[in-house]
Amino acid sequence: MAGRHRIGSEALWQSGVILVISVVLGLVVNHVRANRLEIFGDCSQLARSIMDYGDNLAISFDEAQRLFLSRKAIFLDARSRELFQWGHIPGALNLPLQAFDEYFERVMAEIPEDAMIITYCNGKGCGLSKELALSLIDKGYRNVHVLTDGWSLWEAHDFPIETGDRPGRE
Repeated sequence: MAGRHRIGSEALWQSGVILVISVVLGLVVNHVRANRLEIFGDCSQLARSIMDYGDNLAISFDEAQRLFLSRKAIFLDARSRELFQWGHIPGALNLPLQAFDEYFERVMAEIPEDAMIITYCNGKGCGLSKELALSLIDKGYRNVHVLTDGWSLWEAHDFPIETGDRPGRE
């Protein structure tokens, strides 16, 4: 019986050594490869709103609210047409990311490239607003910001909402 216990503990110890060697080897290979993988990435909302070249697209909820109240920004809802119709920030336009090419000309026709634009979608994990902002930047718009978790925050603060389509944009 003692021999069997010794073989079991020896196999367990050897498995642990193999595991440690594998992890160390994987870390070394990752470190020397040209396009290494991030092991401990920053997944915060702020990090997700920073573009590759360092510009931060994020705008605070307070700043977005101030711009809304002073009517100094155009709000673009990146969600689907159906979600937009069920409720959106008053005065917002709908430019659903999944139909960007289809709606871009119609929605953005009268919006100058230097206009203050705030994109939003729903939920902290929603990346539609950032992707919409990047698409707008690709089209020449430079004053574009992302209101992370915009619709959820708007509702949580009991701010006014609109339903249905925006007139003149259909």
